[in-house]
Amino acid sequence: MPTGSNSPFRRILGWLKQLDWGLTIVAGLSFGAMVRVLSTEGFDVARELLTEDLWLYVSILPKVMLGCLIGALIRLLISREMIERFVGEGSGLMGLVIAALIGMLFPAGPFTIFPLAVVLLASGADRGAAIAFISAWLLIGINRAIIWEMPFFGADFVLFRFLISLPMPVLLGLWARLPLFDRLSPNIPVRDDGP
Repeated sequence: MPTGSNSPFRRILGWLKQLDWGLTIVAGLSFGAMVRVLSTEGFDVARELLTEDLWLYVSILPKVMLGCLIGALIRLLISREMIERFVGEGSGLMGLVIAALIGMLFPAGPFTIFPLAVVLLASGADRGAAIAFISAWLLIGINRAIIWEMPFFGADFVLFRFLISLPMPVLLGLWARLPLFDRLSPNIPVRDDGP
């Protein structure tokens, strides 16, 4: 096997490292499902599914764009130094508590939360704070608890779930900061192109 810098093996490895594996897996599963529907249900059903998916895509796209815009605006409105101070690597336990509190209170959906978490990481927050932020939004989200959970489960159950979930985002953030994860998930490097 050739080991030179221009060998086909090295070029393939370089290409595989740049590949977006999440997109590749989802595209492969979608393509496989479409082939299955075409072979078992026929073209009319496949066309109907594609039409419904196209409308779903059209309805989601503005939300994703607005989420990215909110993330970009946060980066412009809040200085990198402030983000580093409050939720950066040196922010300690208080940084995780702040990130979890913001995630818990933030009344948005995934189209806003995930771009915002990426912007926070790129602006100086560490991975522990980002995980505390996302985990708090997922586990404790006050907005979702009031609107969705209380009508279904009642206040007692929601309060109980809230109390047992409360420490989890901070614990997950502490766990994410452990050095053993440095190789698996390094912090996103801070860019010098913004305020």
